[in-house]
Amino acid sequence: MPASTERILVSHAGALPRPDALQRLFGAGPGFQDAIDAALPGAVAEVVDRQAAVGVDIVNDGEISKRGLFTGYIRDRMTGFEAEVGVDHPPANAGVTGRDRRDFPGFFAAGFGGFDFKGAMPASEVTSLATRYVCTGPLRYAGTALVQADIDRLTAAVGAHNVTAFLPAITPGTVEHWLRNDYYPDDESFLGAIADVLHEEYTAITDAGLLLQLDNPDLPDGWQMFPDMTVPEYRRYAALRVEALNHALRGIPPERVRLHVCWGSGHGPHRDDIPLRDIIDLVLSVPAGCYSIEAANPRHEHEWTLWQDVRLPDGASLMPGVVGHATDIIEHPELVAQRLLRFAKLVGAENVIAGTDCGLGNRVGHPEIVWAKLEDLSEGARIASRALFRDSR
Repeated sequence: MPASTERILVSHAGALPRPDALQRLFGAGPGFQDAIDAALPGAVAEVVDRQAAVGVDIVNDGEISKRGLFTGYIRDRMTGFEAEVGVDHPPANAGVTGRDRRDFPGFFAAGFGGFDFKGAMPASEVTSLATRYVCTGPLRYAGTALVQADIDRLTAAVGAHNVTAFLPAITPGTVEHWLRNDYYPDDESFLGAIADVLHEEYTAITDAGLLLQLDNPDLPDGWQMFPDMTVPEYRRYAALRVEALNHALRGIPPERVRLHVCWGSGHGPHRDDIPLRDIIDLVLSVPAGCYSIEAANPRHEHEWTLWQDVRLPDGASLMPGVVGHATDIIEHPELVAQRLLRFAKLVGAENVIAGTDCGLGNRVGHPEIVWAKLEDLSEGARIASRALFRDSR
């Protein structure tokens, strides 16, 4: 895991805007896959170039090859399930805004809240999100060629820059959010099968020398899905999902892994989010070299004080979100620096990486806003570094 004793490094949580030409191809529908495949190497290189230009030290491919929500790509890399369209099944849970919907029914009935992608996702992808998926047989990994293509494109793109590269992948509990189990006898065996599938994806990424980012919104946002659960009940539920994730990570060095945790990133009240304090021990029980945790939005920014009495695992770093996805307002670099200084004073300046709350690519109003936020994130990190490291420039 990259670290520095000279300055605060800069990264982000994953999703970035697709270049316009590639976005048009995605919007044209699946019949253009050959054209998409041909355009992706150049588009990934462009996205990496832009990250390096605005001062990002730990870059990725912007997740620009992945259709739909950030979970959607695994549907192309796994077998053992079927798609159902227009079939009405009683919901197994209240959804990732369930507690907020209970307390603010008028807000949601009026059409507010949820996952607002600001027009950044083509209609062909939005339509696919309504499809339901059901596990009807043994789950198997089928993504070897696809993940290798992601690896090859990113590896080629970073060659011209002095940066470190990461690829995101999702967690067993996140897969479980959209995949109903009609095959395995219980949650444990279902989650174990998902973990075995994801283990192959994780291993491919880390064996290629890239950092693996685990996107793990399910750990906090599962709380919203079960409005009647108590905190002890939910902790038992979440612990089983963490156990499955750790099974998926078997044999992978923690220093090759960073864990991204957010509260689902939907726009809405978030008043009923589970507090970080109630799950922080579960978060830190995942063997990772870096923990990326949402910390900039007004519902969770106050939780920086948690680190007054919670210790990072030895050798681990913290990547707090100090720039947010919930607003198109661009955070001032001085505010970014103030946020970073809070964390640095509690966990050590050498253990802090500047990050974002979640992927910016689909959640702010325009790509110009994304790149401006990252530019000011980098400037804020430079300001904080000058205050923290004597020889910083």
